[in-house]
Amino acid sequence: MRHHGDSPPPAPTDGQPRTRSDWATLGRLVPYLWRYKWRVAAALAFMLGAKLSNVGVPLVLKRLVDAMQLPPGGATALLVVPVALLLGYGALRLMTSMFTELRELVFAKATQGAARSIALETFRHLHGLSLRFHLERQTGGMTRDIERGVRGIESLVSFALFNIVSTLVEVVLVLSVLGNQFDMWFVWITLAALVLYISYTVVVTEWRTKFRREANLLDSAAHTKAVDSLLNYETVKYFNNEDFEARRYDESLEGLRRARLKSQSTLSMLNAGQQAIIATTLVAMLWRATQGVANGSMTLGDLVMVNAFMIQLYIPLNFFGVIYREIKQNLTDLDKMFTLMDREREVADAPGAEPLVLSHGSSPALRFEDVHFAYEADRPILRGVSFEIPAGKTVAVVGPSGAGKSTLARLLFRFYDIQQGRITIAGQALQSVTQASVREALGIVPQDTVLFNDTVAYNIAYGRPGATQQEVEQAARAAHIHDFIASTPKGYDTMVGERGLKLSGGEKQRVAIARTLLKNPPILVFDEATSALDSANERAIQAELRSVARGKTTLVIAHRLSTVVDAHQILVMDGGRIVERGTHAELLAAGGRYAQMWALQQNSGQKPV
Repeated sequence: MRHHGDSPPPAPTDGQPRTRSDWATLGRLVPYLWRYKWRVAAALAFMLGAKLSNVGVPLVLKRLVDAMQLPPGGATALLVVPVALLLGYGALRLMTSMFTELRELVFAKATQGAARSIALETFRHLHGLSLRFHLERQTGGMTRDIERGVRGIESLVSFALFNIVSTLVEVVLVLSVLGNQFDMWFVWITLAALVLYISYTVVVTEWRTKFRREANLLDSAAHTKAVDSLLNYETVKYFNNEDFEARRYDESLEGLRRARLKSQSTLSMLNAGQQAIIATTLVAMLWRATQGVANGSMTLGDLVMVNAFMIQLYIPLNFFGVIYREIKQNLTDLDKMFTLMDREREVADAPGAEPLVLSHGSSPALRFEDVHFAYEADRPILRGVSFEIPAGKTVAVVGPSGAGKSTLARLLFRFYDIQQGRITIAGQALQSVTQASVREALGIVPQDTVLFNDTVAYNIAYGRPGATQQEVEQAARAAHIHDFIASTPKGYDTMVGERGLKLSGGEKQRVAIARTLLKNPPILVFDEATSALDSANERAIQAELRSVARGKTTLVIAHRLSTVVDAHQILVMDGGRIVERGTHAELLAAGGRYAQMWALQQNSGQKPV
């Protein structure tokens, strides 16, 4: 339905994109998880159980080592005590793993449910945005943002709740044990190391986040170029531009390679610094414990316990940089998806809007009353257009490209809102009723037919999901495409390809006609409905369309005047205004613009320019 002359330009931007704090992004996520609050509570309980079991392991290990230091003749104890401690040690290890798996099992439904809810809400919201948004979007980059956002939800919750929080819980438990059993030096050394480690990790990670962000931007750009090029495969082939497209894609990949190399080199620096802090702390703690063993204030089991505690603490901390970076990136990805969800709808239902009310079995009247519209304020498209299509009648709109003909159909479907005037169906203003009910009453056969990459049957049945196979075939027969479908090896199960590229232009248009016939709405819009058909098929389809339109309110947008001679009224548009109106005979008799166009087409057999 897009014509070069009256196609909408991109909307002006609102300035720089609004930034949202990480805490605000988390706040947006919490309500989705709160729907599963009992699962969250159970998961936290299992996490606490796992950490208590994990902290208990070094305590049992200390007892086990101390129990092995027996006086001569303690053979019985040598057999009994270590066996019980070993069993306890194994049980705690098992409980740690079991509580961890139970935590994952219980919480999986919450994370997957939240991801599903957010993805579905984003999908619905994108369908609710205006045509302007979808004309200016970059599909590849947008889909990649949504994909990363959905994938980031699970990682974000897992990292934040079960890595950061659980590690902090374990730190508190370990510090409590060390402070209670030994002198406070062990606590201060551990705390100092943790503060230094976390500070270093946060500072360096924040610094290198820009490299990761740059890599993601270049990744989205490369993906957008690849998708756009593949979607326009035929155009690339027409102009022999495969090498040009490959160079464009390679430029994006080269930028992505450099950004990822920067990211990797700074990651290596981060990891090296973290390991230096961990090694220094371990040496300090073990030196202190070794002194305690030497002077008799600590046992050999205490030394083993301190070492075990440090290893248990620093294993998760060893991944703290990666976890922190992933959390920051997941928050960024999630924020991009929330930003899409926050995009305001340019065309929205009025508060309290009611569905369009139509008399059952009858077609409504359609009116445009002094309609003014512009895609941009300084470029008006419609200038005071007024006309009526009486109930059950057909009105045709003709005129040169850029006159505003297809804009009428866009406004009728409320892809945009008018700036002045009124459009009514059965006396009800479009802006006062729900968009869904308006579109339910409308059916269109567009000039540019785009099909889903599915079967022929699916694309026809899209006009009325749930239609029977018999009804689908009946619509195909009415659109004169049944014989073609039946002649293919897979019949109605034939795949049409991306955007229907496996079908010819005429075949796609006949599928679109069948789809609209199956919907059987009270108002029909034919926007150059037969432009891609040959003369023989066009005459057959025109006869069928006239039969289908009988008794329905019909708006026909056409270039070829021969297709609209039977219309009850013909409107001639030029420069966004109606310059002539009347029947075919009346307009010819008037000898005006329509008569000139008719003569030109009769003489040349071409569409008017």
